[in-house]
Amino acid sequence: MKEILAKKILVPNKGPSEWFGVKHLFNIYRGCSHDCIYCDSRSECYQIEDFYDITVKTNAVELLRSELSKKRQKCLIGSGAMSDPYLPLEKQLGLTRNCLKEIYHQNFGIHLVTKSLLIERDIDLLQSIAFTHTSVAITITTAFDEMSQKVEPFAPVSSLRFDLIKKLTDAGIYTGILLMPVLPYIQDNKKNVQLMIQKAHDSGAKFVFPWFAVTLRDQQKTFFYQKLDELFPGLKKQYEKRYGNQYCCESPNAKVLYDYLNSECQKINIVTEMTQLPWVKGNI
Repeated sequence: MKEILAKKILVPNKGPSEWFGVKHLFNIYRGCSHDCIYCDSRSECYQIEDFYDITVKTNAVELLRSELSKKRQKCLIGSGAMSDPYLPLEKQLGLTRNCLKEIYHQNFGIHLVTKSLLIERDIDLLQSIAFTHTSVAITITTAFDEMSQKVEPFAPVSSLRFDLIKKLTDAGIYTGILLMPVLPYIQDNKKNVQLMIQKAHDSGAKFVFPWFAVTLRDQQKTFFYQKLDELFPGLKKQYEKRYGNQYCCESPNAKVLYDYLNSECQKINIVTEMTQLPWVKGNI
């Protein structure tokens, strides 16, 4: 762990309607310990020298308190787009929980993205903030635990994340799934998507937002290809042949899977587009 004093915590979100209606984002941590093989945050543009050496903004709570107090309009604040707000360090440090307290006391809304079961600790706060707005997205890229252990080795397995969604929705918290990235030739099959939809419905998920693609560039691509050689021998050649130097690598099955997911989710009232979210739809 490396501690720093940040100069600023809130970053404006240029496209609120494309990301849960969030107006400002904040990240307390940099780097990650989930070790997902596909993580875009490994890219050079984010300037994270050692991805496993977690940087902690130790003054995050004070900065958030100050910056929120200067906002003229109440709005939706988001965390988790760059680094999980519930990394294992959070259990000891409690910075995310204390930031949630500030958001509650100043009557802002919150949207969180995580893979971690630790968010269950903060259900009481999330319920309190819900009088303004609370929503949560749990990232799940595969319905199968064995596959999740391969591609997200230090994150909770998928079945535990589905159980978490059930706990959050039972507590009255608007919760759904980020089905992204869905890795080409690995997770982009109808069986996976079909089971994801079934488990989403069983857990009470309100939305499933898919992305049947993966990004690949510089350090991220190097790491990903190393993992392909280790976990899926021979698959790297297939990627190189199809995608070359592309940044956005879409599944060859993308259109079929999007159509199938949208059709099936519509039957069971699961939202599949950001603009269909009640609070986003009302602001467009």
